[in-house]
Amino acid sequence: MLTALDVDRFEAARPRLAAVAYRMLGSATEAEDAVQETFLRWQAADVEQIEVPEAWLTKVLTNLCLNQLTSARARRETYVGQWLPEPLLAGDPMLGPADTAEQRESVSYAVLTLMERLSPNERAVYVLREAFDYPHREIAEILDLSEAASQQIFHRAKKHVADGKARTEIDEAAARRIVEEFLAAATSGRTEPLVRLLTADAIALGDGGGKVPARARAFEGAVAVAKFLWGLFRPAEAKRAIIGGSPEIYATTANGDPAVVAVVDGRVVGVMCLEVTAEGIAASRNQVNPDKLARATARWAAEDHGKPLFTAF
Repeated sequence: MLTALDVDRFEAARPRLAAVAYRMLGSATEAEDAVQETFLRWQAADVEQIEVPEAWLTKVLTNLCLNQLTSARARRETYVGQWLPEPLLAGDPMLGPADTAEQRESVSYAVLTLMERLSPNERAVYVLREAFDYPHREIAEILDLSEAASQQIFHRAKKHVADGKARTEIDEAAARRIVEEFLAAATSGRTEPLVRLLTADAIALGDGGGKVPARARAFEGAVAVAKFLWGLFRPAEAKRAIIGGSPEIYATTANGDPAVVAVVDGRVVGVMCLEVTAEGIAASRNQVNPDKLARATARWAAEDHGKPLFTAF
């Protein structure tokens, strides 16, 4: 039976475990489940025999996430439309450490999406090394690998992620300016201002989970993306019917990226993450699946965001 000290040890580790699990799974809901299951394993263990609780907890959590990733791959083959990660709004503790560029980048929406290319083992090594700076010796123990294998997997995973990444780091004030400029262009009634903000090979995609209409395949190219985004913000009764009203539009950040948040009666109905590069906005990833916005809604309600930029539709 756990003592109060044992429970306190776990609770002290919980934020880090949640941040690891979120990066591994791309889902806050599944991350919370993995952390809770880790607690149950901790509760059932002979804690007095565990020499390094943090290492033990990380190993249990990581293996739970690996199992989850394996089954998730099968589920995503039947997922309706495009699968995107669950977004985390600014200040969410599950975002985890943000002291280094690597830590901030590892939780960006663009990189979480790119990590879907990785095998479960590649994703685990990448997260533990890049985001949490675990030495390869410890990663090898967690994953039952050799240290050399851990190093090889990390280099391979990092290359896979880097091949599709050219993200530019920006602060919160700059992110808001980018969102405001983006929205001004998207609602101008013309596509040309938006085309100028986009890279030539820009993409736009959305995740509705089969519950909210979202295009299954990405729009590709600045002109196609601009036309889509211009249409997205055009008033339409059908859009209001789908989401339950006219959304208030805010500029904020999600996963450290500039983001547009749409809110109806206090409920977040959409989070659009913008991937910004030195050449312009390279991607617009729109999460509208209500199952993946419950945490964002709870987070949104916890703070005052002032007046919206405008009301859409």
